Amino acid sequence: MNATLETIQRRFACRSFQDTPVPDAALRAVVEAGLHAPSAVNRQPWRLIVLSDKAVIDQLDAAGVARLRQFDPAGYQRIVDRGGRLLYNCPALVLVAVEQMGSFVSADLDAGILVSHLLLAAAAVGLDSCPCALIGAALTGPEGEPWLRRLGVPDGFGFGLTILLGYGAGPGQAPHAVDWSKVVGLPA
Repeated sequence: MNATLETIQRRFACRSFQDTPVPDAALRAVVEAGLHAPSAVNRQPWRLIVLSDKAVIDQLDAAGVARLRQFDPAGYQRIVDRGGRLLYNCPALVLVAVEQMGSFVSADLDAGILVSHLLLAAAAVGLDSCPCALIGAALTGPEGEPWLRRLGVPDGFGFGLTILLGYGAGPGQAPHAVDWSKVVGLPA
């Protein structure tokens, strides 16, 4: 089987990371793969913020958990049941900031294509990863503005998604099961 297809089939959402730092070369490779993502009219309506300062990641995690507790008690309880951390102890992450364009061109769709590139590149260089939207609890609304400024998100951009990166703390999980019932029109 083709190496790209093998990478797609083996990656999974890692929810428990070791404290081992991610090498700069691996972070650079993942981010560069993301920068190769296509976008509508090549607008590239994103900015990538790479964060590998564990103290800042832990502060961001705590802020997200606190905000989640305020506005989503059920979501908060699910996180508590999983260990109480939104960022799963990741040693590095890539925050995808999306341009707030307000036009018919979907910056969110373009960012989704970018995220797919980041996730697959992480697996290709031997990193485990997890897309994480819940940290948006700390990064959206008026309460999130100080965090966006602190992380270097430019004006006119908002939280899109984070990609958690690192090395899994346990054995790799099996990828989710493929559900062919979601497909129409492909011969068996």
